[in-house]
Amino acid sequence: MNKLTKIGASALCGSLAAMSAANAGELAVTGGVDMTYTSFPKESTGNPLGIGSNITFSGSGEMDNGWTVGLSVAHSNKAVYSNTNVSVSVPSIGDFRISQGVSGSGIDRMDDMTPTVWEEAYGAGLGTGIDTVSGVSGSGNIEYTPNMTPDGMTVRVAYSPNAGGGAASDKGSTETSGSVRDSGYDITIVADGAATPDGMTVYGGLSKVDQHESVTYSDDVTEMTAGIKYAVGSFTLGYQYSKEDNGRATTTTEYQNDGYGVTFAINDDLSIGYNQYKSQQSSTTDVEAKATSIQIAYSAGGMSVRLADQEIENASYSTATTAQRDATTLSVALAF
Repeated sequence: MNKLTKIGASALCGSLAAMSAANAGELAVTGGVDMTYTSFPKESTGNPLGIGSNITFSGSGEMDNGWTVGLSVAHSNKAVYSNTNVSVSVPSIGDFRISQGVSGSGIDRMDDMTPTVWEEAYGAGLGTGIDTVSGVSGSGNIEYTPNMTPDGMTVRVAYSPNAGGGAASDKGSTETSGSVRDSGYDITIVADGAATPDGMTVYGGLSKVDQHESVTYSDDVTEMTAGIKYAVGSFTLGYQYSKEDNGRATTTTEYQNDGYGVTFAINDDLSIGYNQYKSQQSSTTDVEAKATSIQIAYSAGGMSVRLADQEIENASYSTATTAQRDATTLSVALAF
């Protein structure tokens, strides 16, 4: 019978404790808090103070046959359930991860990989409604990462038996009410290090999710993305393109996105950056949403201070006056 041989537990919240138990693995608890002040010029938005808290439980162990097992349970702001994933590493084969909606799986991990010193252009305080690639990540899925690929190249394949379903407990199953989505898969590739010139990262991904045909939907959801980053000296520059066809029958909607980013490290602790993300919606009415952000970030030990000036044009693909917004956000984050 296989058994876990690593023993111990730790909690990283100001105190550490260790224990011994048969057939037990390691358990760690980490967390952090992010305090923000967001200013919306010429808008009445209520109290601008915000607090975000995050707690993650991480478990690991090794079995007698050499397989390693990992567990991650994450709670996001106000301890709202975020995601759980279990990973198994099999020597000479690769890694398998069963995930319940973690955003870092499948093509969704590439929704925007342009360089930034803090957040994406659309993620620093304003609700932009911009559509990015997501694939099967919003549902329970299995992701395989083979370990026999060439040095510097990482390939991942994610599969969901029902991309319209959410998280389910053991012996259970789920499907989002009214969802037309069925099974789907994502394939992603990242090349860097030995596979590319020094400082360069090249990446891309494809996704296809089956949909039940109806009056509203006549085709499957298809998504793709490709991008490049290059670090030279203190600068890092990047560009990314993505596209989605949502398979609608009468009002077929396509999104084409272009993201740009450049960062400059003034020193080991202080960096500045500029990001822009444009999303063209093609349907009965063609509208381009655009988000831009200038950011500065400083870190010292477990504390980070970030400042972002953000502007959005045509939020949620609307040309109304209320969809033209800007904001300034100050963030102080503590990790423990």
